[in-house]
Amino acid sequence: MRGLYRLLTRWWTAFALAASLALLGAAHAFERFGGLAPCNLCLKQREVYWGAVAIALTATLWHLISRGSRGTPRIAAFMLAVVFTTGAITAVFHMGGESGWWELPAACAGGGDVSLESLAALAMGTAPAAPPVYCDAVTWRFPADWGLSMAGWNALISAALAVFSLLAAKRPKDARAPR
Repeated sequence: MRGLYRLLTRWWTAFALAASLALLGAAHAFERFGGLAPCNLCLKQREVYWGAVAIALTATLWHLISRGSRGTPRIAAFMLAVVFTTGAITAVFHMGGESGWWELPAACAGGGDVSLESLAALAMGTAPAAPPVYCDAVTWRFPADWGLSMAGWNALISAALAVFSLLAAKRPKDARAPR
């Protein structure tokens, strides 16, 4: 177990990069193949993962270029903790709006698919009016009837990634590679 912890904290930015890309891929797969159009808050949650990809990719490349002599840069792990915490907060806000715990802002209507064809049709005035996607409408739950929505699962995953990022940032000196 200790070896796994050392590996995870030493290469945390690579794991965070893989996790962020996997979550973005899953979101796009649900949209493309599952027919679930994202709302504005869903798109905001994706932006968080794109930010994590940028940080994790930069830090992982730095780790590889420097030959991993000191392990994952701690500042990158702290930055990832902040980014993933932001994602968790956004997801909890979205989940609370879906559950009716609070009112969501008026900007939470819209979203949908954007392509060159749809933009051209919109510019020509021939595009059909797409129904807006509202943030308070739950389109998917797992388990089916009583489970968490996508926003709820995203909140749990983002919070777990934030905790792991903090563990990687606060790892003991023996978990780092020797100089």
